[in-house]
Amino acid sequence: MTSLPSAALPVTESTEAADAAVTFADLGLPASLERAVADLGFTIPSAIQAEAIPALLSGRDITGVAQTGTGKTAAFGLPLLAAVDPELREVQALVLTPTRELAMQVAEAIETFAKHLPGVEVVAVYGGSPFLPQQRALARGAQIVVGTPGRVIDHLERRTLRPDNVRFLVLDEADEMLRMGFAEDVDKIFNTTPTSRQVALFSATMPPAIRRVAGQHLNNPVEVAVSRQSSTVTSVNQTYAVVPYRHKAGALARVLAVSDADAAIVFVRTRGAAEEVGSALIERGISAAYISGDVAQGEREKIVERLRSGALNVLVATDVAARGLDVDRIGLVVNFDAPSEPEAYVHRIGRTGRAGRSGEALTFVTPSEQHRLRAIERTTRQKLEEISIPSPADVSAHRVQRLLRDVATRTEAGRLDLYRTAVTTFLAENPSIEPAELAAVMAALAVGDTGPTARPTHGDDMDDALSRASLSDRGDRHERSARPSSDGPRRATHRAEGAALRYRIAVGHTHGAQAGAIVGALTNEGGLTGKELGKIDIFPSFSLVEIPAGLSPEAFDRIGRARVAGRPLRIRVDEGPGPRAGQGASRPAGHRPDPRGERSDSRDRRPRYPAAR
Repeated sequence: MTSLPSAALPVTESTEAADAAVTFADLGLPASLERAVADLGFTIPSAIQAEAIPALLSGRDITGVAQTGTGKTAAFGLPLLAAVDPELREVQALVLTPTRELAMQVAEAIETFAKHLPGVEVVAVYGGSPFLPQQRALARGAQIVVGTPGRVIDHLERRTLRPDNVRFLVLDEADEMLRMGFAEDVDKIFNTTPTSRQVALFSATMPPAIRRVAGQHLNNPVEVAVSRQSSTVTSVNQTYAVVPYRHKAGALARVLAVSDADAAIVFVRTRGAAEEVGSALIERGISAAYISGDVAQGEREKIVERLRSGALNVLVATDVAARGLDVDRIGLVVNFDAPSEPEAYVHRIGRTGRAGRSGEALTFVTPSEQHRLRAIERTTRQKLEEISIPSPADVSAHRVQRLLRDVATRTEAGRLDLYRTAVTTFLAENPSIEPAELAAVMAALAVGDTGPTARPTHGDDMDDALSRASLSDRGDRHERSARPSSDGPRRATHRAEGAALRYRIAVGHTHGAQAGAIVGALTNEGGLTGKELGKIDIFPSFSLVEIPAGLSPEAFDRIGRARVAGRPLRIRVDEGPGPRAGQGASRPAGHRPDPRGERSDSRDRRPRYPAAR
């Protein structure tokens, strides 16, 4: 029996445990929300959920004294969804959070809870991101808005957010919001919403300023107070590294390259980051997959089984997607994004060091995230050790040592005459090269080091060449490179033999599609490997993918339902720049025409830039 924690995250349970006899079925939730909770694998509510959910469902305002990690996101998120009318395309619920990270996390959690509520849309609005996409989401009729006070005020003043129909308002981490100077904005937002709305206020503490807000804006609220227990993790070696955001992907590849762990989990904050980081690892030849809260349960189970069996070595996941994950092979946890909640950190690193084994946990913190590190140390009562990220030279050295450790075993295996003859012949023909020099060159080539004059393929200089080690060596390699070009479409090339059948997918430049994300979707959903993929050309509104062997009907259907950059791929056989009499590519058995009848348009087929020379 497991409690449903904050934002559906696996975090430490409240010390004020819920009555064991109470289940989510006893709380009066609508059947669609009970089903969503059951899909997440939870049956017993946490203490704050058991007290807050019935009160909110009955229409009462509440004040919740609850620190992060006690389950408060579900405590207000589930009743909030129960209050929303999917047929009304107006903003009906507004959740205020102090930070953009928390806004994204809460929005994603509410979306997960709403999976069985067709027509309900959630939009996160916060500063530091483009205004127009948020405006468009609101114009489409999103019913739930999760945002920071400043950006919510911007939308209110521009009339892109109309609060006339708001019936549910949440103030999350109220003490932090007031500490950051949002008191005036909070009052202004409250005053723009109908007086009949229902309010849930959550705060880790209840100082006089918070009580003033509650007294001014809440109507006879029910008071709920719970506490959490501190947790320590003794079987995991906990470290951290200060890594600027733009260097995180390269740092992660090098960490994985020198790790001797059987398998690793990489935690990220959002589903978009899961796709981006997972795709980047796949591009670099690492046996990886990614899951987030919107991955179907059946597909999630398949990926976890691959991780458990050894067919997969690196899993990139959000906290929501990693719920209940228990795989003994995991020897390394990397917090690519430092968790916003210390309790989430405890449960993240608890994925390793199981069954009496030791484990490793590494957290990336940007220079501005030192406060999160301190919060983690206070919660775990342990001081994390700072380490340096391995350099490309460290990766090469590690791979060479692994090669040399295999020398004795390979010698005993025998059947080396072919290679001995080739080396002897080469040395005879090149007397100026010493045997030790030849061995050094061959070792360098074996670990992917082509020398200082080699042009880096992309990103972090030699990271691509040097990251195919340790974890990646035990899985399938994707023989590909992705090189954005200023004079042609972005192209990813794969080795393939024979004539290639070409497919068109409905994502391109303007949707934010990247080659790695496309490759990830094709390999994860279609069951393909990198060697089975050919050339990928990305155009403004679509992309073309060559798959020499074609697709089975089952793979075709699965890929068609996959999403990249938030859009369905809607894959179909490409028919060229336009229909011609008597021409057209034949469709493999089982392929269905696009019901929307979308055609290839020769105007759309032009790359954004002049053709590459």
